[in-house]
Amino acid sequence: MYSNTVDRSTGLICDQLVMLTGYYPVRNYPEHLRRIRFKDPESGKTLVFLTNNTALPALTICALYKSRWQVELFFKWIKQHLRIKHFLGNSENAVKTQVWCAVATYVLIAIVRKELQLEASMYTCLQILSVSVFEKTQLSCAFQADESTTESPDDAKQLILFNF
Repeated sequence: MYSNTVDRSTGLICDQLVMLTGYYPVRNYPEHLRRIRFKDPESGKTLVFLTNNTALPALTICALYKSRWQVELFFKWIKQHLRIKHFLGNSENAVKTQVWCAVATYVLIAIVRKELQLEASMYTCLQILSVSVFEKTQLSCAFQADESTTESPDDAKQLILFNF
């Protein structure tokens, strides 16, 4: 519908105001969209962004989309390491509190692991602590390998349940 002027030296190819065509797209989203084409100087790839934000400059939108991958990687790390199965509340404060508590727990266990010079992975340390959370055991004892050997019971004292 309309093309804005762009400075091609910045990597911008075009900044256009577009409208979706077709019965269902127009029916489901009748508003105008902004289409920005950008050539990434690092990779040489041409990227096309669609947004409904017409207020921000085109380069800002490109930078936001570029940093979006880092946000995705951060959330992937949270899912893999912080063991948050579900959020206990829906408000922004509840989610932030739960994430910060999980990060603090992770950092504390990383510090304990480094101080005790443990060979076990963070996952193993978290498993050990989750099992022994209500026991009154020193951390150095909780992470030590169990050196006690279990002796087999004397066969003479063993009762026989079934005599086949």
